[in-house]
Amino acid sequence: MARRLTCPYCYESISASGIRFRCHSRLGPTQKRCERRRDPVLAERMGQRAEIGPEFAADGRRRSAVCPDCESETTFRICPVCHMTLPVEFGMVDSRLIAMVGAKATGKTVYMTVLLHEMMNRVGGEFGACMLAADDLTMMRFVSEYQDHLYRDGRMFLGTRTAVANDNRIDPLVFRFGVRRRGLLGERPRHTVLSFFDTAGEDFNSRDSMEINTRYLSHADGIILLLDPLQMPGARPWAAPGTALPGTDGVDSPLNVLGRITNMLHARPGGHRRGGKVTTPLAVVFSKMDAFWHLLDRGSPLRRHPEPGSRFDVQDSLDVHEEVRHLLKDWDGMAIDRILDNNFARHRYFGVSALGHGPTPDARVAPTGIQPYRVADPLLWLLSETGSVPRTGRER
Repeated sequence: MARRLTCPYCYESISASGIRFRCHSRLGPTQKRCERRRDPVLAERMGQRAEIGPEFAADGRRRSAVCPDCESETTFRICPVCHMTLPVEFGMVDSRLIAMVGAKATGKTVYMTVLLHEMMNRVGGEFGACMLAADDLTMMRFVSEYQDHLYRDGRMFLGTRTAVANDNRIDPLVFRFGVRRRGLLGERPRHTVLSFFDTAGEDFNSRDSMEINTRYLSHADGIILLLDPLQMPGARPWAAPGTALPGTDGVDSPLNVLGRITNMLHARPGGHRRGGKVTTPLAVVFSKMDAFWHLLDRGSPLRRHPEPGSRFDVQDSLDVHEEVRHLLKDWDGMAIDRILDNNFARHRYFGVSALGHGPTPDARVAPTGIQPYRVADPLLWLLSETGSVPRTGRER
């Protein structure tokens, strides 16, 4: 059976041979040039209405094809469903779709922005890795809509647009992650296409909206579920004095969000289950942990940064997992633990702080600046589970 791929832009299943091509609309060897025009599929599916070269069918397993009209060669390979231009070497290197989900007001957009910034800078340096935008649109959007907004201007984000408000379109950020791996033939780079989509919390307020607006979960290679302990009734009294507690009106509980996601993953077609459990690895990330540092012993794994190195430290991750699990007991959150144990073959707890301090009352970054804590751990664990980054230590 032909290998099936998942488009990193529309999250539809496609075949490698079915990938199409787009003419670059430059003069070809016959001095003919294809006329640029609007692609109705691209406009409908992705909201892009620029005039571009026509698309045509060819063997998508190849890196290039010759346009049948102007006879010029093009390397622009496109998804046959949404017509987005696919990343270079898509289908020839690993492709991992990372779904980022959570309830409203958990800080997903802040977390995603800091995570990607850390992966492109500090973490990339430690792992000898390189993370680059896979397309021009991702590059422009990440800098202007995310990085500059938070790092340069120091402003918090407004709520993420719901899928309904966005005409049920998906606007992911797609990156190319490369790390050097040692093998029998020496060190060789290993590349992975990573696709991130920041969902609105409102898209998880009911099963109906989840079914309609979050089809990408069905194809996710890893899921980051962001939970805000300040939204848990049992955790709120433990927050540091002066912590701004989020409102609860219109905000679903972390337990309910986890329950709906669990039900959807069980209901999806195509399996991804073993022994009745979902096999997709799930990173359960508790955000805003800076509000609880005063409760932790000096020797707590959540009080230390992971040792710098070029491998994911499994033992450190397991220590953090057990510490968060212990906190769940104090927060009356063991129902979350029972759902995970009974439904997921691979899950791991993480405690992070994207900013290091709560924002100011006027929704700006604290004067001390952005001081991220352990934000990359969940993604590195997911990548280590798929072999995209090396690891040290063994699972128990």
